[in-house]
Amino acid sequence: MVEVVKRIGLMGGTFNPIHNGHLVTAEEARVQFALDEVIFIPSGKPPHKSERKIADAHHRAMMTLLATVTNPYFHVSQVEIERPGYSYTYDTVSYFQELYQGQAEIYFITGADAILEIIAWKNVEQLFEKCCFIAATRPGFDLSAIRSSDLPQSAKDRIFYMEIPALAISSTDVRRRIREGRPIKYLMPSAVETYIYKNKLYLK
Repeated sequence: MVEVVKRIGLMGGTFNPIHNGHLVTAEEARVQFALDEVIFIPSGKPPHKSERKIADAHHRAMMTLLATVTNPYFHVSQVEIERPGYSYTYDTVSYFQELYQGQAEIYFITGADAILEIIAWKNVEQLFEKCCFIAATRPGFDLSAIRSSDLPQSAKDRIFYMEIPALAISSTDVRRRIREGRPIKYLMPSAVETYIYKNKLYLK
């Protein structure tokens, strides 16, 4: 009997806050790459971002749950929040490899601009051996910097690209709008918007 290998998408990020750009990206990746599910993984303690600008982990996890609950193919894991220390993608991908006991092809979904930072990530060469990357791009995004980077060709061959118009939305802009008292309606699911206002997030 042939064992079925699942195709799992991992979407990591601070989700500070999660918005429709994240959701559109995840759904497009699921369809384009025939993923069985997409697991959203709010980061616990990201090593490359200032903690002062990041909402508490339990708020970000709750917003992610609220945003994804209506899609049966979306799930949320708190593995990075529950793990002590910094959140490294290598450790997270390794965790899911062990969880699926090698019976899953793992695709890590991220923004194309983040790919340029990957060469500074922990165990980058081993990371590309463990998973493929789906790089979401904004319309008109220049991919030449990635293609001419110092990443080995074997790693570049494991990066797949897809264009997502909704990536014009950003968490940075959402936070700025909240501080300035501008509307955020339709930039995210209404449940997330309500949660932000109820908990008075991003006012400073």
